[in-house]
Amino acid sequence: QVQLVESGGGLVQAGGSLRLSCVASGRTFSSYTMGWFRQAPGKERTLIAAISWTGINTYYADSVKGRFTISRDNAKNTVYLQMNRLKPEDTAVYYCAGPKNSFVFTTALEGYIYWGQGTQVTVSS
Repeated sequence: QVQLVESGGGLVQAGGSLRLSCVASGRTFSSYTMGWFRQAPGKERTLIAAISWTGINTYYADSVKGRFTISRDNAKNTVYLQMNRLKPEDTAVYYCAGPKNSFVFTTALEGYIYWGQGTQVTVSS
């Protein structure tokens, strides 16, 4: 069974940085796009970054473009989210997610069926 385990969240001051990690198991990691979503209280869960199975293609939401970087290490079955110049509005629970289908670059929420437990990121002003 597929498992995704995130780590790296925490409390940081505005302007600071955090790096999230997500270790995947249960299937061939290098065959799947991976995504990072976030959900703030009272808001919908939204995709903020995605990376294709080779790492060549990436997607960023406008709200994080230029500040966040998604990357992956297929040898370690791990996807990362480097978050720089954090803002209070980045405060949310961050989720790592994996899609149903292999070799498809997926940016739609409904395309993702495997989820990590979430990690809290809190940015103070």
